Amino acid sequence: MRKRNYIIFLLVSATLASCTRRETLEDLTPRPNILWISAEDLSPRMAAYGDSTVATPNLDRLANEGVVYDHAYTSAGVCAPSRNAIITGRYQISNGGHNMRTLYSTYPEKTGLPKSYNSVPPAGVKLFPEYLRAAGYYTSNNIKTDYQFEAPVTVWDEVSDQADWRGREDGQPFFSVINFTTTHESQIWARADHKMRADPAKVPLPPYYPDNEISRTDVARHYSNLSELDDQIGEVLSKLEEDGLLENTIIFFWGDHGDGLPFYKREVYKRGLHIPLIARFPNKIKAGTRDNTFINAIDFAPTMLSLAGIETPQNMQGKAFLGEYKSATDHEYIFGARDRLDSKYDRVRSAMDRQYQYVRNFQPEKPLYMDIEYRKNMPMMQMILEKKEAGELNEDQLFWFKETKPAEELYDLREDPYQLHNLADNPEHLETLERFRAVMDQWLAEIEDLGAIDEKEMVKNMWNGSDQPPHTAKPVVYQAGDKTTISCMTSGASIAYREAGKKRWEVYQNELTLETGTYETTAMRVGYEPSEISIFEVK
Repeated sequence: MRKRNYIIFLLVSATLASCTRRETLEDLTPRPNILWISAEDLSPRMAAYGDSTVATPNLDRLANEGVVYDHAYTSAGVCAPSRNAIITGRYQISNGGHNMRTLYSTYPEKTGLPKSYNSVPPAGVKLFPEYLRAAGYYTSNNIKTDYQFEAPVTVWDEVSDQADWRGREDGQPFFSVINFTTTHESQIWARADHKMRADPAKVPLPPYYPDNEISRTDVARHYSNLSELDDQIGEVLSKLEEDGLLENTIIFFWGDHGDGLPFYKREVYKRGLHIPLIARFPNKIKAGTRDNTFINAIDFAPTMLSLAGIETPQNMQGKAFLGEYKSATDHEYIFGARDRLDSKYDRVRSAMDRQYQYVRNFQPEKPLYMDIEYRKNMPMMQMILEKKEAGELNEDQLFWFKETKPAEELYDLREDPYQLHNLADNPEHLETLERFRAVMDQWLAEIEDLGAIDEKEMVKNMWNGSDQPPHTAKPVVYQAGDKTTISCMTSGASIAYREAGKKRWEVYQNELTLETGTYETTAMRVGYEPSEISIFEVK
């Protein structure tokens, strides 16, 4: 009888243990759905990061039900170079995508460049969603790309202002990007007539802004735009719940670089690179936790692949911080870069650990402030420049406007969070300075900084010495029996195929067995012009 009771006790205990066991990230299903909600020009200004200036209930929900990453940074303080790095998992200065920007307008009348060009990363570099598509994922982007090159047709199933997960086949895993421009720099003046949701009298101001009505109004507008963004995020979450997908989807919320405010955006100081990153996992795994991992946004690509069970490609420079192929270590340093902004050039690199940030100015003869016309649309920027001319700025506010800058800067982020006191000439910090010098030298050598090359020369090199962009070779189709093989003479090109009349291109990987019919194929190396379309018959 005792033996029987003991067996019953073991069974009950096992049942209770299984009921109370907390799920871990290792319990995630293979090939999980992944949703990106990305914001523009946004630093960690929400309650999850200790700033309750404006209510953000939907971001609070994500934080309370997920993981808040305290140390996530981009590798550029402006969108297109940052996005070039994010989509490839590589530093933009290794891709030739570091100048803002290469597509649409390079200000040729001032730079002497082609009006628009695709940056050309090394052969074999691919946009990471292509790997997901090849693994069976449905990929969609709503709607911004801005990667400094056009994407091959192998990357996305849909890019539009309506794109989401609903276009996929039943049961197909998805990777969907929904990008909001609500907090973009331009919206500070474009949304001036929207109802103010933050009290200008209560918003925090950094010491480099004059404390007046104009500064407070623009900063309050930025917070109000954050509140509007939070409403939009709530709509996305409701749609996901409506479709019964909330507990089957990993959600990432992040920003593409720091705030779109003066002396934040376009800078490689910490404030220009520090972004919010919040992840919610199915069934609220790790709910309400914080993660101190040092993350560069180049890590996003290998992490998404790792979550889908795909090993990090050798040409990616980022590290997976989640998933099957999670790196054993995180970054010791976060690196950032600034180069051409519109028509102005200033090559700057930075390296940061958990206490210090080092900045190397390759053109110290130039002022720190870059006279970018676009941001002069902001009332606060106009006011700051007017006060500068009138001699009405104090020492901290003039920090941005010195006629030249030091070749090196060093800041103690704990003692000097606004980075106003350069320690590079302080003998007490010589050891730290020398350490960062060596770290910077090693990094620049390892990643092959193309910013060291004149941009016109770099474009010529990308175009193989020609004055015209290179074209991808037309694919060649080989057929033997019921097998079809497609190849392309252009090294590193992505190949796509589809049945004639169909909209969707498939990613070609290996030898195919196709049904009888007419098919099309095309190829494109990232940064090159796409090939002609080849038509072939399968009989």
